[in-house]
Amino acid sequence: MTTLVLTLRESLRYRGAIGQWSWLLHRLSGLGVVLFIVLHVVDTSWAVFYPPLYEEAIKTYQSPLFTLGEFALVASVVYHAFNGLRVAFFDYRPQLWRHQGRAAVGVLLLSGLLLTPVFVLMFGHVLDFYNEEAFVLPLEEVIRAQLPFLGGFALAGIAALLLAGLHSLVAGRGSQTALSASSERFWWLYMRISGVLILPLVFGHLGMMHVVQGVFDISAAEHLAVGASEGQVGANATGTAVEFVHDRWSTFIGPLAIWRLYDFALLVLVVIHGFNGLRGVLWDYLHHPLAKRAALYLCLIAALVLLALGGGALVIGIDEAAIDEASRALCEIRQTHGATLEELVELGCEEFGETS
Repeated sequence: MTTLVLTLRESLRYRGAIGQWSWLLHRLSGLGVVLFIVLHVVDTSWAVFYPPLYEEAIKTYQSPLFTLGEFALVASVVYHAFNGLRVAFFDYRPQLWRHQGRAAVGVLLLSGLLLTPVFVLMFGHVLDFYNEEAFVLPLEEVIRAQLPFLGGFALAGIAALLLAGLHSLVAGRGSQTALSASSERFWWLYMRISGVLILPLVFGHLGMMHVVQGVFDISAAEHLAVGASEGQVGANATGTAVEFVHDRWSTFIGPLAIWRLYDFALLVLVVIHGFNGLRGVLWDYLHHPLAKRAALYLCLIAALVLLALGGGALVIGIDEAAIDEASRALCEIRQTHGATLEELVELGCEEFGETS
């Protein structure tokens, strides 16, 4: 912690110009994206394993707090992607390093140019949603819904410390913590290659789920999921987030569930890229062998859990029973927050309307 505080303090004092700030922005944007990956993969897996919880999660995403977070997320992804390309390019062409300052400025300008129309389109979704007197969860409920994630982070941290301590007991206090030179070279190459491979996948995902359609469209009734084939699935009849995901994952090109394969490739590349990046950041500030080993186990545990949850959800898929369960959960959410009898009936919640 002393090293981290020192780094933060000296980063504000150091006059490193654009090179320093691009380095700092790259790390902060990467950390923001990793946090979102955790939330997004866990929440999406609930569409398969616990549909009512997924409906609650989407309602929290449709709150003003998460709306601001969505804009920050898109900005982080765009900047991190472009700056990552800059880093990879100069790693392979070090003789051009004298131009890196101008390239860093170019990354900022390019990010701004792309984000301007993207933010305009995203803000259009926001205005449409709130102009329709949309149902929004209160802020205290949105915050309370994030507490289980904090508990999960704490458990993962405890498990990582226990594993690190057990490793020290078995291997001895003097056992090596750092990865071998060949391992570090492999991960260095992986970060550059995966970063390039991720670009079309992540930009496509952002375009479909945050620009063409917004998070508000996920639970819009009679709305066809972007990427879904109208000939294979219908519009979102129940107006549930679970049916939205079902429609997208149920689109096939020949024998291939194209969007499941797309999401699986994105899941694997992004999770491994993100948590190896987090491991590198943590190791820059943690110097005690036990702390470094715990950081390694923390990243390993998180990556394996997310790959298992996300991969399992993609393999199992969503059936009609899950959609029905989600529809009932959505009615319960509306009833809990004071929907009138007329509103419940209009939403197709006749059984709830009769008991209101």
